[in-house]
Amino acid sequence: MIGSRPNVDTANPAVRIQAFLTRDMVTLYLDTSGEPLYKRGFKSAAVQAPLKENIAAGILKLTGWQPGEALIDPMCGSGTFLIEAAQMALDIAPGLGRHFGFEVFKHFDAAAWASVRKAAEARRKPAAPLAIFGSDVVGDQVRRTRENLSAAGLAACVTLDRADLLDRQPPAANGVLVTNPPYGVRIGETEELAAFYPRLGDALKKHWAGWRCYFFSGDMSLAKLIGLKASKRTPLFNGALECRLFEYKVIAGSNRDKPRDSTAS
Repeated sequence: MIGSRPNVDTANPAVRIQAFLTRDMVTLYLDTSGEPLYKRGFKSAAVQAPLKENIAAGILKLTGWQPGEALIDPMCGSGTFLIEAAQMALDIAPGLGRHFGFEVFKHFDAAAWASVRKAAEARRKPAAPLAIFGSDVVGDQVRRTRENLSAAGLAACVTLDRADLLDRQPPAANGVLVTNPPYGVRIGETEELAAFYPRLGDALKKHWAGWRCYFFSGDMSLAKLIGLKASKRTPLFNGALECRLFEYKVIAGSNRDKPRDSTAS
């Protein structure tokens, strides 16, 4: 109403307006998304410094993984990779479980949007066991992953267990291993990680021949210390933090750098 100040919930506004100031010019944008797009609308149990869903989905695409191929996240945290992979396998549109900012716009076409959502729902395949596996050495992380899978309606799709990546056996003869290992920038355990990475390389050589292994990390020392030659290093950003997606194609009895690879970028 003209002349009156609107009552706005600043924590959860009905309409979000973004303003960008450049010198003497202000540009206003209506926010059509509302909450950030990485928020799928179902995750309830989070962990410290979780991986955003949109980044996980993009990484899965970069690995070349295809539904039906075995996939494992052996340091699953809150289960982001597992959930995104299961949704891809079942053709579940990532925005089905959330609302969008444009739904409250004055000229929003509710009928057209309902038709779009109905078409997306029709493509969704029923939940069923998939060749997707997750584990973590920390039992509480496995519990969180199980809670999030249940909240997303995907509990029947993913096989979970508690296991240490350094000791566990692969769930299939070949497939894709993808994970976001801890790194010192995030948790301040640089010395422990310096000891962990060489053991990780040894475990991959011992158990994971035939697998394509991907590690998303902001710790460039991983490439120096793991003792395997990366077949690809893709620069990515996790927010403002520059990271790498390291690809290792593990072949029995080879791929070992002597001396250890000293190039990290």
